[in-house]
Amino acid sequence: MKTRILLIVLILTLVLSACTKAKTPAVTADPAVPTDTESAATEGPTSAGTELVPVTLPVGYIPNIQFAPLYVGIEKGYYREAGIDLSIDYSMENDNAVLVANNNLQFAVVSGEQVLLARSQQMPIVYVMAWYQEYPVGVAAKTSSGIKSVSDLKGKKIGLPGTYGANYIGLIALLDSVGLSEKDVVLDSIGYNQVEMLMADKDDAVAIYSANEPVQLKKMGQDIVLFKVSDAVDLVGNGIITNEKTLAENPELVQAIVDATLKSLQYVTDHPEESFEISKKYVDNLADSDQEVQMQVMLNSIQHWQADRMGYSNPQAWENMQRIMLQMGLLTEEQDLAKAFDNRFIP
Repeated sequence: MKTRILLIVLILTLVLSACTKAKTPAVTADPAVPTDTESAATEGPTSAGTELVPVTLPVGYIPNIQFAPLYVGIEKGYYREAGIDLSIDYSMENDNAVLVANNNLQFAVVSGEQVLLARSQQMPIVYVMAWYQEYPVGVAAKTSSGIKSVSDLKGKKIGLPGTYGANYIGLIALLDSVGLSEKDVVLDSIGYNQVEMLMADKDDAVAIYSANEPVQLKKMGQDIVLFKVSDAVDLVGNGIITNEKTLAENPELVQAIVDATLKSLQYVTDHPEESFEISKKYVDNLADSDQEVQMQVMLNSIQHWQADRMGYSNPQAWENMQRIMLQMGLLTEEQDLAKAFDNRFIP
């Protein structure tokens, strides 16, 4: 039944994609505000007579500090140096997978489960760069709850945005790591209100993004215990996808987007304070927010990106992801994982 619902959603997003685009215009650096990096970038490909290739990159979420590498890559001119005029689009993740599959877009940022769901519906998308090396989902509970291990979640009421997406799959994978299943807990679909619901004791625990909500809870003075999915099992987090047509006909463009993004990830890792300041231009109200909290969210995110071989997609993580999705009934048959991801563009 879940697979049937997902198929209907994917089909409907084809119809709704035009409306989504109207509601979420692409965002680029303000051309009216010249910067030294823009001047340096202009001296690159454009001065050599090479026309920049326009690329719209959907990220599946609202403007957020977690996308600092994209903002830095634009401001520092890394994408322009690679021959790309990058725009960021904040549309919905299912829609993005469909648009890339149909070659309406050539790239998007999605999580691993979306790739397998799409390919199960004969959508030819391919994951070409791992952004998050660690699956960024976890489960948080108050220290006072007496929950001290994942096994202690048995019989507990767990809040999560809904029975879909990374929070859901990460939670089930975490339970599975200690021999528990969805039937052993009570799931409470609460939208993105995990902090409020946990603070009000409406739920015993909540499925969260481990870089984000724990920082908010700590700021509120709440002691918590955090169980990270990545400590229990390797899964495929957010990364860049393209389609088989682009891979076959324009591998140079794929290499360019991967190279520029990896360079941007490394810069943010090495220069977090400067990257935070750059991000204020792209994230509304970031300058007026609790900057201590948002800075910590970015630092936590950086930890999820880091690896000896940044960008590399772990084959075992794909096998683990497929196993969990088959177990959950989100997939009805095994997919050819060799076609789902491609590491040849990773240095």
